[in-house]
Amino acid sequence: MKGLTLNTITPLEGTTESSIFQERCNDAQCRGCGHVGLLPVLDLGMMPPSDRILRKDQLDEEERRFPLDVGFCPECSLMQILETVSPEFLFGPDYMYFSSFSPAWLEHCRGNALDLIESRKLDESSLVVELASNDGYLLKNFVEKGVPVLGIDPAPRQAAAAEKIGVPTLNTFFSSEVAEKLKSEGKQADVIIGNNVLAHVADTHGFVEGIHTLLKPDGVVAIEAPYARDLVDHCEFDTIYHEHLCYFSLTSVDQLMRRHGLYLNHAKRLPTHGGSVRYYIEKVENPSSDLKRLLKEEQDLGMTQIDYYRDFARRVQSIREDLYRTVTELREEGKRVAAYGAAAKGTIMLNSAGLDVSTIDYVVDRNTHKHGWLMPGVHVEILPVEKLLEDQPDYVVLLPWNFSKEILDQQSEYRKRGGKFIIPVPEVHIV
Repeated sequence: MKGLTLNTITPLEGTTESSIFQERCNDAQCRGCGHVGLLPVLDLGMMPPSDRILRKDQLDEEERRFPLDVGFCPECSLMQILETVSPEFLFGPDYMYFSSFSPAWLEHCRGNALDLIESRKLDESSLVVELASNDGYLLKNFVEKGVPVLGIDPAPRQAAAAEKIGVPTLNTFFSSEVAEKLKSEGKQADVIIGNNVLAHVADTHGFVEGIHTLLKPDGVVAIEAPYARDLVDHCEFDTIYHEHLCYFSLTSVDQLMRRHGLYLNHAKRLPTHGGSVRYYIEKVENPSSDLKRLLKEEQDLGMTQIDYYRDFARRVQSIREDLYRTVTELREEGKRVAAYGAAAKGTIMLNSAGLDVSTIDYVVDRNTHKHGWLMPGVHVEILPVEKLLEDQPDYVVLLPWNFSKEILDQQSEYRKRGGKFIIPVPEVHIV
């Protein structure tokens, strides 16, 4: 099998590669402020694109891998990966992420939609635009209430699925040019929503400038993104992958928006994706007391300084080694081990821990579009969730640990029969 070369579980610091990593950081330009010279945070080595699952007939092809290393900007406090993989490659026809397969996420987004309808007094004269609208999972809540919407998403399968449920969708990448065209057609938004998209954008400044263009003078932007504070504090390194170019703090978002005549006025911390923030951004500066408090907390914690991130690599290495040791020891005892969740974070966890088809029998997932395909890098087959009860493996590595409560509740029968879950983050433990 070509391409099946796992990262060896070796120290992330003090290796030969670390000098190369340092050189890459020295040459890197910050995505947020343009400063040249980032400070090294974490090097995960060569990784496959996390959502590029494979068909079995692709196993004889060379599987592409790219450096996955993270630096910190001392000027604007933005944590970011150094490599930019082509968005067309990452989000093209083979992109298989569909938002609608997580009930907890759907409920979370419906609550956000209903709150915006009420707080912004949205009606049939309003316009809500979602950037990276996927399969229409969120905008359908506005459609149900008679509020006009427009989705913008580059993935063709997801855009088609959205259109099918009555969510008008532009199948393209959002940019300043797209925003100018919409504005010239008389379309400006009362609300712009972007869930887990700002971190994905290669042209960060063009994207934010497009938001400024498309937003009405009294409109609001509601952007959600994983929070760098939770990522570092809870060692959520598997949320680092090539689709996620940036890992935002409130400080870095505030500075980025100001460069484009926008102002971060309010923020809410959320439990989603292991800890996220919803940023409320407008064209007039009016910071809330909650925002001021959260910004001060970042200063007090030292999140604007590299020292805050210094031992992150060491803690990541501990999880990688513990997970590898736990699974291999169970296999040596004759236990059968599967995995749950063929999500992007699962790709990073399995590859970085060196767990492949020799240690993981299969991975189950609710997304029917992925069944019969193979996980990137490790080539573990993806099967329906029902396989767990049919097969009753002894242990299951729970890869989307951020949905652990939901998944453990769903799999209560598997657990009643004696099955156990291995949860890797924030530290490896068995339930």
